[in-house]
Amino acid sequence: MIRCLAVDDETYATKMLADYIQKVPYLELAGISNSAIAALAMIQNGGIDLVFLDVQMPELTGIEFLKLCGHTCKVVLTTAYSEYALEGFEHDVVDYLLKPIAFERFLKAAQKAFQLLNKTNSPPANPASDSKAVDYLFVKGNSKNKYLKVAHDEILYIEGMKNYVSIFLTSGRIITYQTLRDLEKILPTPPFYRVHKSYIVSIHKIRMVDGNVLFLGDQSIPIGDIYRDAFFKQVCDHDR
Repeated sequence: MIRCLAVDDETYATKMLADYIQKVPYLELAGISNSAIAALAMIQNGGIDLVFLDVQMPELTGIEFLKLCGHTCKVVLTTAYSEYALEGFEHDVVDYLLKPIAFERFLKAAQKAFQLLNKTNSPPANPASDSKAVDYLFVKGNSKNKYLKVAHDEILYIEGMKNYVSIFLTSGRIITYQTLRDLEKILPTPPFYRVHKSYIVSIHKIRMVDGNVLFLGDQSIPIGDIYRDAFFKQVCDHDR
């Protein structure tokens, strides 16, 4: 059983979460709290596996709570505002639920927590038998039969220019004869998201979102109107 704590300064919200928790066979309601300070004390006393945590609370924000809580337990953030999603995922939250929360969406978050906690508690896999995920790609170089290896974690963002793309890296830039559409098909989601007809970005490299603009280092990238809803839905659903 996964012992759960529901934390929200609004009583109706904790009652709804408590009701949802009690409907799921592998979840156990360990407590509810309308105070972030009281909830933090409960967690520090041990026995809590998963917290459903509101972001906007008067004593502590959900993000401040996460910083104090550390990795004591798993956390699912709840709020009416999607702009907190990116910062939440930087603190390794399990999921991010947008209010009003449907039970079907709550159940999806619960299943993610169940899988993560079971994985954490299971014995480690044999490294020799575990196939390593591909974390790089090869792109065409500036001469025939020349290809350059690019590590995924070096990519900041990619800008499309008709039949060419510029791949902006932490260490420089590569221009290659390839389309943005082709790269979109082979790059993993996450961390890479198409946010504009001309841009793919790595979510790990985003330092701030301000309205329709993403900031990666000193560079600003616009979020296209037709990509905005899909981008935030993917980020908030955390289907990774």
